[in-house]
Amino acid sequence: MSVKIFAMTHKEFEVPDDPMYIPLHVGHKNAREDYGYSGDDTGDNISDLNCYYAELSGVYWVWKNEKSADYVGICHYRRYLTSEEGYAFTEAEYEQILAKYDLVTTKQLELPGSYRDGFAAHHRVGVLDETGRVIAELFPQYYDTFVSLVHQNRTYFGNIMVAKKELYDAYCAWLFAIFFELHKRIDLTFADDYHRRVYGFISEFLLYVWVRANHLCAYECRVAVIGEKKETNEVLFQMKDFFRKRDAAGAKAYFEAVLSQRPDILMEASDINGACKLCLQAVSTANLEQAEYGYTFLDQISDYEAIIDGFRQLNSAASTAVRAVMTEKEMQRQTGKAEYVRTIETQKADGSAAANDLPPWTTDIALRAAIRLFAQNPDIAQRALQYCKKMKCQK
Repeated sequence: MSVKIFAMTHKEFEVPDDPMYIPLHVGHKNAREDYGYSGDDTGDNISDLNCYYAELSGVYWVWKNEKSADYVGICHYRRYLTSEEGYAFTEAEYEQILAKYDLVTTKQLELPGSYRDGFAAHHRVGVLDETGRVIAELFPQYYDTFVSLVHQNRTYFGNIMVAKKELYDAYCAWLFAIFFELHKRIDLTFADDYHRRVYGFISEFLLYVWVRANHLCAYECRVAVIGEKKETNEVLFQMKDFFRKRDAAGAKAYFEAVLSQRPDILMEASDINGACKLCLQAVSTANLEQAEYGYTFLDQISDYEAIIDGFRQLNSAASTAVRAVMTEKEMQRQTGKAEYVRTIETQKADGSAAANDLPPWTTDIALRAAIRLFAQNPDIAQRALQYCKKMKCQK
């Protein structure tokens, strides 16, 4: 038996040593650079539609052109399925798992609301609704499952899976029939490259629909994310320069320009350690301080690492203060989880120490902005602010 897992990429990366992993350059037909990997623009392909399909142009290529493997899989150049212990499976382990399960894929994401509401918050929900209408017409036996799950709060993510080639092919035949029809019906003009990858986003959910509708047995795994995105590193490099120059206005203009084209830069998969979010918080704080005071924290500290560490410290203090002033009822409304409430309660004992530990350059503006990240409403935010000031006075 043979297993081939294709690592979808649009940039150069460190290919795993295991020959089971094969890099596939998606969107290769219109790519500006060639990294020496196999491209998705040979044979039967949709490489020229990669801007809409993202990694799915590679998924399509594997469906149409890979003929020798018994099992095929899809991962990303930074995302790999792993065991609970965090190690990547060997070919032999995949064979053992797939002898008992229909496919291997990601753990289900549990969303704060319904999948439809979450999609609507970031994308054109009409596209998702039209997807349902296409399913009703082409595959009516799947429609009830689609409707049920789109109003629930779970999905797979990443278009990552490993399965027998026959099952993989069946999924692709279903998926692309839906998308090729949808392609005829929707407006394909989008504000930026991120939202243009519309089919890539919807397909994550459709894999979940397909598995549930067919009553398949899925082995759900952790996903290891390896390394920051190149785009993320570029943003952080530029922010270091703006901080060094103490140029708050320039940093703001740069960040706004980046976000207009790459709103995903702040998402967890792009911003693994939260540095981009901290940079945005620092930039926003500095500009608010400049407008209010005529000076910023950058006048005291301009080293990138020190700024990142300082805002982590500030956020830790703000989070602790918010937890310390919330009533149990407020915590229940905010979390909806009794177990989390009990966890918060046990952390209150350490609250005064953490809230007392503010960076020396902390202004009222910096503290209020940090508290708003964690406070449910203005009343809690105000109480947390007074709590921090009281702890600071007792220092």
